[in-house]
Amino acid sequence: MARADQSPSKGTGIRRIDVIVVGAGFAGMYAVYRFREMGKQVAGIEAGSDVGGVWYWNRYPGARCDLMSVDYSYGFSEEVQQEWTWSEQFAAQPEILAYANFVADRLDLRKHFAFDTRVVSAVWDDAGRVWRATTDGGEILEAPYCIMATGPLSVPKDPDIPGIERFKGQLLRAQRWPHEPVDLSGKRVGVIGTGSTGIQIVQTLGKEAGELFVFQRTPSYTLPMRNHDLDPEYIAEMKRHYPAMREAMRNNPTGGTRPVSTRPFFSLPPSQRLQAMEQAWENGGHTFLGSFADLMTNQEANDQVADFVRDKIGKIVKDPETAEALKPRGYPIFARRACLDTEYYETYNRPNVHLVDCLKAPIVEITEKGVRTEAGETELDILIFATGYDALTGALLAFDVVGRNGLSLKEKWKNGPVSYLGFLVAGFPNLFAPSGPNGPAALANLITIAEHDVDWIAQTITYMEQNGIETAEATEKAEAAWMELVARLAERSLIRKAKTWWVGSNVKGKPQGLTMFVGGFNKYRDLCVAAADGYEGMSFEKTRESAAA
Repeated sequence: MARADQSPSKGTGIRRIDVIVVGAGFAGMYAVYRFREMGKQVAGIEAGSDVGGVWYWNRYPGARCDLMSVDYSYGFSEEVQQEWTWSEQFAAQPEILAYANFVADRLDLRKHFAFDTRVVSAVWDDAGRVWRATTDGGEILEAPYCIMATGPLSVPKDPDIPGIERFKGQLLRAQRWPHEPVDLSGKRVGVIGTGSTGIQIVQTLGKEAGELFVFQRTPSYTLPMRNHDLDPEYIAEMKRHYPAMREAMRNNPTGGTRPVSTRPFFSLPPSQRLQAMEQAWENGGHTFLGSFADLMTNQEANDQVADFVRDKIGKIVKDPETAEALKPRGYPIFARRACLDTEYYETYNRPNVHLVDCLKAPIVEITEKGVRTEAGETELDILIFATGYDALTGALLAFDVVGRNGLSLKEKWKNGPVSYLGFLVAGFPNLFAPSGPNGPAALANLITIAEHDVDWIAQTITYMEQNGIETAEATEKAEAAWMELVARLAERSLIRKAKTWWVGSNVKGKPQGLTMFVGGFNKYRDLCVAAADGYEGMSFEKTRESAAA
């Protein structure tokens, strides 16, 4: 559904613009704003019916951001910061979507987007030096620059379990939850997936479903969120100090405001270490990760924190067998996404909530009536998949992207994603992917990353136009050097020791490996600043007029 005067309309042939932006999540919205303010004619393309990206689609019960609201919000607009007021420390999905809509209204962004529209291909035309994007409505957009703001989490995936199509009950997917209410009262509900999404669903539906069966294949570590309402006095303080907080975020490894310690775990005696962990547990949020400097590089330190959390699980969950099954083992704590909860473990003390330990009795198949494990069949009225996304690369590989000499991105990335700075790909001129798979991506605040990447891209385009340059792309040498750095940093990190979507293990046949930059957002930012000083990692082509002169 196209909207307003400047937005593309389906089936109208070829339209020439300055910048194509794919996606209307937080990166895409900011990209449209930034390039519009540079005087560019921008066209955004979005598969959903409105702005918000993953938060437009994610409407499952209990959906909530596990980053603090002050972190998970834009810092580029003082008007937006002062006029919008968050109600909770950790915002729920409806409030985050309302925030996205507020930004779109306040900055008049919707008129630049075609909604309910998908890109089916994006092909570089070397003769015309333009990207040619074809939509599912048959329109072709041509532009010198293409911004792939598709996000690291936007292509849902089903579990690799046979028989899904046979289930006769109601099948729901967390990432494509119905927009209308779902009646769960008195129903036998099953949930497959116990990552962050599954945890939020379980702790919510435990109070609503008649019977809730949680099919746990891999236990997750989850910490108390300790969410609370924000009082007006604190909000006023926060708004006065936004500039200082945003600067601190830009210089923080997390891209957020969470404190980050330089203190090694074993620099404290055991009693003080325990005291620090107890304080982190009580404070909630991700304060554990900020309590010690070496939790992701020192296995022994990581083991002691994991033991502390497992001990907490044992004290909360009343049934010893259930408590033991909920205790994660075999991988480092925080090597999977660190989840935050509100009485998740307490939910298993409810008589209507049943943990199905799929490590002890693996799932065999989905049947017409429910789920069959090696221990038997569980009949269900509703089955929910909370099994995540084809993350980091899924959205960029969901349609054909073709660069120079007919090279497709699928072919280029057949052994895993490679890029320079995380968002520039050799062989793909003027193609930029903010929050790309080889940057900090899911390891830092995505809105901070998105703003940074879009600003870097805008600065580079300005440089190009001031110097008569028509195309820019990463050199293969710079790309290789960047990936060597990414691999070197990953080798030191305990993150690589867990099977997660961070390393691609949740998608059958996907190349495995930790390809994200784990050096922290602040170091990433420094490297990007250095890269823009002379652009030694870039290959430029002058405009034909400049070259002829």
